[in-house]
Amino acid sequence: MDEKTLIAKRVALELQDGFLVNLGIGLPTMVAAYLPNNMNVFFQSENGIIGMAALPEQGFALGDLTDAGGAFIGALPGACAFDSATSFGLIRGGHLDVTVLGGLQVDQSGQLANWMVPGKMVPGMGGAMDLVSGAKRVIVAMQHTAKGKSKIVQKCTLPLTSVRRVDLIVTDLAVLQPSDEGLILKETAPGVSIDQVKAATDCELIIPANVPEMQITE
Repeated sequence: MDEKTLIAKRVALELQDGFLVNLGIGLPTMVAAYLPNNMNVFFQSENGIIGMAALPEQGFALGDLTDAGGAFIGALPGACAFDSATSFGLIRGGHLDVTVLGGLQVDQSGQLANWMVPGKMVPGMGGAMDLVSGAKRVIVAMQHTAKGKSKIVQKCTLPLTSVRRVDLIVTDLAVLQPSDEGLILKETAPGVSIDQVKAATDCELIIPANVPEMQITE
């Protein structure tokens, strides 16, 4: 399977029945496709919907039914729409069980930078700051490296999204858990060695005596 699918499948294992979950733009949106069939998770988008779903098929797009990135979405039976004030009240009030966000950098203290792309015009950090600060659990889903450089660094050089430490980092090489002592290597991707993870990481990792492989089904 490709790297993004592997990441999305592994993140999906962190969700539980009945969770209220926000999926960030890009790779995180793939997570919804890999939930077990008998699991009910309520997906929220910060532009004002709970119960969003993928489009059932081409031709069903509605111009006023999109996610926060402007992509067309579907809606499950019983879905509800509301204004941005209500949406951010849910986020800032701590009612989201999980948010899954992409990342440009995560450092060894677990801080995330994911909104400022060097050399590109960006409209701002959007809801990412609120999501990282307000959700009960923050999972970063991203590739371990970009253009030959590690995205797991000693200290973020890009502007931080929030001062809060994220809870879990899932990459195409490993699962990392930030702690007071640093980043703990919790799992390696199928076929990836600990030495490969270390070589692709620009900071020290805490490596337990036993590091299992991700349990991902094809």
